[in-house]
Amino acid sequence: MNHQRSKVDGQPAFVLHSYPYRETSLIVEVFTRDFGRMALLARGARRPRAAIRGLLMGFQPLELGWAGKGDVLTLMKAEWQGGQPLLAGEALFCGYYLNELLMHLLPREDAHETLFARYTEMLQHLAADASGKLREADLRSFEKALLEELGYGLTLEYDAAGQPISADAFYTYRMEQGPVRLEHAAEAAQVVRGKTLLDLHGENFSDPRSRAEAKALMRTLLAYYLDGKELETRKIFKDLQEL
Repeated sequence: MNHQRSKVDGQPAFVLHSYPYRETSLIVEVFTRDFGRMALLARGARRPRAAIRGLLMGFQPLELGWAGKGDVLTLMKAEWQGGQPLLAGEALFCGYYLNELLMHLLPREDAHETLFARYTEMLQHLAADASGKLREADLRSFEKALLEELGYGLTLEYDAAGQPISADAFYTYRMEQGPVRLEHAAEAAQVVRGKTLLDLHGENFSDPRSRAEAKALMRTLLAYYLDGKELETRKIFKDLQEL
């Protein structure tokens, strides 16, 4: 943890989450380019006429300045950078899902520049993809990039025995081991085709079966690393589908 006094200015960032603090302030969880995920105190941000209040919106590119020491630093400045259309409908929902993943999986003050660039790109894709056709492919590719950045990269070209993945074989994916080849598809609770693993590796989601299996596989892997935390967005989505 950073306990030295620090002063930073002009740092590209996005708001992931914010919650009330005392009468008039907010604690804002942000994802910054050079410092990773951080908690900042926005003093007076909840006052009705606070100028900063309207700036601290999710999914909008900001430039932030902060100062202080300890685990929660004081937000000194926020400037909106523009150029990112507002997310709406299902795209907004996907944005919340990404933010939840980052909130739960990214350690504090751990820089991930590549992931920051991917996140920025994802928000642009979500805003531009009105039909939602590319959304699932984008989400899978982001989840994969996130696990790689955290050091949990997926093994998708070779099985646990070191053999190249065969497109027409069946596998189950074991944590810390990778794909294990099955003699029969009925041998494991979660079965994935070799073709799906190769498609996920190449980020090719044109095959509906690969799409469905990749989604189920990523869900299992993320659940393992989330360590029992249930994502709000997933819960809401499930309720909506049941309706």
